Amino acid sequence: MTIDAKTSTPRRLKRIVSHVLLAAVALLFLYPLIFAVATALKPPGETFASPPSLIGSDVRWQNFADVFTYVPFHRYILNGLFVAGAGTLVVLAASAMSAYAFASLRWKGRDSLFLVFLATLMVPQEVLVVPMFLLMREFGWVDSYASLIFPWAFTAFGTFLLRQFFRAVPYELHEAARMDGAGPIRIFLRIMLPMAKPALGVLAVFTFINFWNSFLWPLIMINDVSERGTVPLGMQLFFGQNGNQWHLVMAAAVVSVVPTLLLLIALQKHLVKGIATAGLGGR
Repeated sequence: MTIDAKTSTPRRLKRIVSHVLLAAVALLFLYPLIFAVATALKPPGETFASPPSLIGSDVRWQNFADVFTYVPFHRYILNGLFVAGAGTLVVLAASAMSAYAFASLRWKGRDSLFLVFLATLMVPQEVLVVPMFLLMREFGWVDSYASLIFPWAFTAFGTFLLRQFFRAVPYELHEAARMDGAGPIRIFLRIMLPMAKPALGVLAVFTFINFWNSFLWPLIMINDVSERGTVPLGMQLFFGQNGNQWHLVMAAAVVSVVPTLLLLIALQKHLVKGIATAGLGGR
């Protein structure tokens, strides 16, 4: 009993220390969100009060309502949800099909072409802005939702992520399906896609966040912000000739976090499982 007591005491101390460190790190990462919520609840004149304080003299929940009256912020949220949702669906479909072709189908030049495709990840978005804008102008897609969705929906990141997951699937499973008379399309729809739900969940989260937070490309493509503007463009309207409405900016920022937070909660199980399994193994 004395030996057990001696060994259990250091373990308890380690657990206590680890929990304290984890709580400190979590608080460090949560502080910007806490600061944003606290600033969103302050009166307008106390945003830059001296000395600074986390809590204002009055808690103004009205600031969140003023966000939707100062600008048509509900319109920007709906536009952002449409663009991010449609873009995510296109990315999932295109990435899943191309990843299946690169991972499971055997054809000449497959690996060489995949390396070329993967090399496009090294090209920064800023370099592609001008040629992509000229292409959208030729298509007649300037100031349209299509210009916000399709240009960045066929990237190599999703293909690479799903390809690594598909390569981890035993090849004997493909052979068994072929012996039962299943073709490549049926194998892809009935076997590979259901097994790839965790990886698809990871890709969906990252893709939705990228579309939701995109600012540079919508700023270039959208002329009528009031009609087709997204959340990042709408937040710029709080800065103008009447001054910078920092309390409304923080309130709008807090509101804009809600959709992505709900998506993370909804796909939490797939996200954890997908991060643990995607990219492991392969042929």
